[in-house]
Amino acid sequence: MYRRYLPTLTLKKQQLQAEIRTIEAKAKAVRAQRESLEQGFSSWIAVFSEEEAFPDGIISVRNIRKGEGNIAGVSIPVYEGADFSRADYDLYTTPLWVDLAANHMEKAISLDLEADVLDEQVRLLNKELLATSQRVNLFEKVKIPETQANIRKISVYLADQQVSAVVRSKISKRKIAARDDAQPVEEVYSL
Repeated sequence: MYRRYLPTLTLKKQQLQAEIRTIEAKAKAVRAQRESLEQGFSSWIAVFSEEEAFPDGIISVRNIRKGEGNIAGVSIPVYEGADFSRADYDLYTTPLWVDLAANHMEKAISLDLEADVLDEQVRLLNKELLATSQRVNLFEKVKIPETQANIRKISVYLADQQVSAVVRSKISKRKIAARDDAQPVEEVYSL
């Protein structure tokens, strides 16, 4: 049973490792995208320092949409997007670039949220990978050798019992044969 179950566990372990590498690469790409967006900010970041030009709390995350996925039996969150709300501000007194900056900030926050969800996926998959690796090692290094040793002991015991049964039957046969030879046979003839 352990030998039949071991390939399934090994396959699950390999699948988890592959998925973790894929998700880590995706998280790295999202962070690189965030970095390039941040570099786009660098050309006009100085305007953020203007006093009251960019109102506090202009952007807030209203809802983070997450779905649920399944990888090798592990439920993981899947980032589906985020809903943002913008505070009201005076269009006459606020500079024109505020809308463009708010759009960029929404993209940056969205990328940060996606990276966080990807990190959570990796954390959950690593936790399952650890448990699966422990099971694989348990089966390979403990349970299968232990079971083989027990099977060997049982086989030796059964072989001894079989030899003992054969010896007992031969002894019984000899005793029966010896008893039959020792008893006189009385023949009764009737006329």
